[in-house]
Amino acid sequence: MADLQLNPKTALGQDAPGIIVIGGLTITERDDTALASLATRQGRAVDVARAAAVAGVPLPGPGRSEVGPKLAAFWLGPDQWMIEAPFASHADIRAAVLAMFGDAASVTEQTDAWVRFDLSGDLPAVLERLTNFDFRSAADLAATRTVIDHLGCYLIRRSAQLVTIYGPRSSAHSLQHAMVVAAASVA
Repeated sequence: MADLQLNPKTALGQDAPGIIVIGGLTITERDDTALASLATRQGRAVDVARAAAVAGVPLPGPGRSEVGPKLAAFWLGPDQWMIEAPFASHADIRAAVLAMFGDAASVTEQTDAWVRFDLSGDLPAVLERLTNFDFRSAADLAATRTVIDHLGCYLIRRSAQLVTIYGPRSSAHSLQHAMVVAAASVA
């Protein structure tokens, strides 16, 4: 039997995440984030809140994201959040989050379901072409579900110069193409 070496690929099929610079905008594929969804089980909201406080896990309200000491989170819906962590320390994020919340919440691994792109630089005009999210009037750490090029995506405004977009991993090329076209149209 031949020795077989398996090497991980990014969502775009590369050995390492790519970076594209167009005018004043940089589009960076990120493969260093682990994701897990957290959903409160019926009647267990108090238990989830207590466990989050003990573990230092932020559980932001509607339209928001928050960064904690080890984990970050953004709101998905009533009693539902997506938890973010560095992949290097949370390769098995589901197990880590489940250990914090036990049977008070349902936790599902989401890392390989999503592709993450960070857009940095001159953002307003590009985002106006990509989505209906009102970037200009949004506060830092605002988070929303939106549509970009017919794809359901999550968008987090990290700052006036940085936005994270999560899109379906299976559509990574289409999402990147939409961002490149929008950036080129304002460059």
